Amino acid sequence: MNKRVAVIGGGLGGLSGAIYLARLGYQVDLYEQNQQVGGKMGEWQSSGFRFDTGPSLLTMPFVIEDLFESSSVDLRDTVLPFIPIEPVCRYFFPDSSILDTFVDREKMRNAVNAFSPQSAEQIDQFLNYSKRIYDITHDLFVTHPVHEFSTLFKIKTWTSLLRFWQIDPFRTVHQSTKRFFDDDRLVQLFDRYATYNGSNPFQAPATLNIIPYVEFGLGSYYVKGGMIKLIHALEKRAKYLGVNIHLNRRVERIEHNDESVQGLSVNNTFIPYSNILCNADVVDTFTRLVKKKHKYDKLEPSLSGLVFLWGIDRSFPQLAHHNIFFSDDYEQEFRQLFNTKTAPLDPTVYVSITCKSDPSHAPEGNENWFVLVNMPYLTKDQDWSQIAVQTKKTILSKLEKYGLAIKNHIVTEKQISPPDYQTHYGSNKGSIYGISSNTPSMAFRRPANRYKGLKGLYFAGGSAHPGGGIPLTLLSGKMAAELLHKYSI
Repeated sequence: MNKRVAVIGGGLGGLSGAIYLARLGYQVDLYEQNQQVGGKMGEWQSSGFRFDTGPSLLTMPFVIEDLFESSSVDLRDTVLPFIPIEPVCRYFFPDSSILDTFVDREKMRNAVNAFSPQSAEQIDQFLNYSKRIYDITHDLFVTHPVHEFSTLFKIKTWTSLLRFWQIDPFRTVHQSTKRFFDDDRLVQLFDRYATYNGSNPFQAPATLNIIPYVEFGLGSYYVKGGMIKLIHALEKRAKYLGVNIHLNRRVERIEHNDESVQGLSVNNTFIPYSNILCNADVVDTFTRLVKKKHKYDKLEPSLSGLVFLWGIDRSFPQLAHHNIFFSDDYEQEFRQLFNTKTAPLDPTVYVSITCKSDPSHAPEGNENWFVLVNMPYLTKDQDWSQIAVQTKKTILSKLEKYGLAIKNHIVTEKQISPPDYQTHYGSNKGSIYGISSNTPSMAFRRPANRYKGLKGLYFAGGSAHPGGGIPLTLLSGKMAAELLHKYSI
C-alpha cells in the first residue's frame, strides 16, 4: 500500500482529513493556494478591530474533540476555550417585537411565553420533533458515508430507514414549521435554519429541521480569541502529526487515466500520487482540475452572501452577540434569491458582534460588526459593485428603523461578495454551501466522499457529504480519510 497521499485545500475539511490520515500512518502533503490555511474561516484586523470572515458559531464540539482525541488537554478550557453563547440569538421582527433564544430550555420556554403566550407549549413540541430527526439521522446521514454499501448494511442504518418517514422528508421546512406554530413570527424564525446550508425553506425538505436541535440541544459556542483559533489549533495539530503543509501552491490539475488518479500538477510540476483527498468545491474540481464530464454542474448551487465588516466607534447595548433583523416578506425574499436570482429588495440582515463575548475584538466603547445578507449565486447579468452599493444603503436604512443609526460611526470597512468566494475559494458560482437542498432528494444526494468513477479520488468539505457548517465539514474530512484508508489496503 502506498502511504503517500495528497490533500488539495487547507479548509476545515482538508485539515480534518489530513489529521485523520496522518493518525492512520500516512505521509500527507497538503497543498493550499492561499497564503494561509482555513479557507472561508479567516480573520481581518484593522484599526484595533478584529473580525471573523466566516462562521461565528460553533456547535457539536465533540466533533472537534475527536480530532484531538490523543491529546491529554481539555480543549474546552485550554487549547480552545469554548464560550457558551446565551442568548444564542436576538431576533428583531418587522412589527418591532424582539425575542431572545436560549440553549437553556426553561429560559427558552419563558422567553417564548412572554413573546407569544400561546406558543410556549408549541416550542417544546417543535424542539422535541427536531431532536427526533437528529436521533434518527445522526448515525445514517451525519456521521457515516451514506453512499457506501457498507453503511447501508449496518443494523443501525436499517433501524433508521424503517423510521424514515419520521424525519419529515416529504414536507418543506416551511410547511412543517407552520404545523407547529400559530405565530407567524416563530414560523419565520425556524424557517431561517434552512439557510444554514444555503437552502430555501419554502422548497427544502423539513428534514433540515434537525438544525435547531443541533443549536439548542447540543449547545452554541464561540472560541475565545476568534474562530481563527480553531484553524490555528488544527494546523498545529496537523504539523505535529507530520503533515507537510505547502502554502501558495495552487493545484492546476488532477492527473489521471480512465480508471484512477496518477498525481497532481502543482505550479507546472507533476507530483505522483495514487490517492488524493480533495477539499476543493466538487463542481469546480471536475470542471477545472479533473476536466471530466460529471452530473454535478446541473445541480442548483446554494446561496451566496454579501458581507460587510464594520468597525463601529460606539457601542449598542441593545444588541447581542448574534442578531437577526427579518424581512417583512420572507417568501418574497427567497423568490428573489432563487427564482429571479437578484439581490433582495428587503433582505434579512444578520449582525454578529463578537466583542460582546470577547471584548478584545474591538477598542473599548467600540464594536466589531460582521454583517451578512443572503445573496443569489453568480449569474452573467449581475453587477456586484452596484449591488454592494445599493445593498449597503438598504442595510443602513433598515437598521436605522430599529434605532441603530451607524452610518456616521463606521470607521473601518471591508467587503466580501460572491465573486470573492469564487475567486479566493473556488466556490462554484460563488455559492457558500456547495449544492442547495431545495428538493426532497437533494438533502440526501450531496456528492459522495468517495468518487467511484475514478479510483483514488475522495472529497471533503462543505460541498460534499454530509454538508456545510463547521462540524459537518470536519466530519466529511474524517469520512473521506477513513474511506481512503479502507480502499487503499
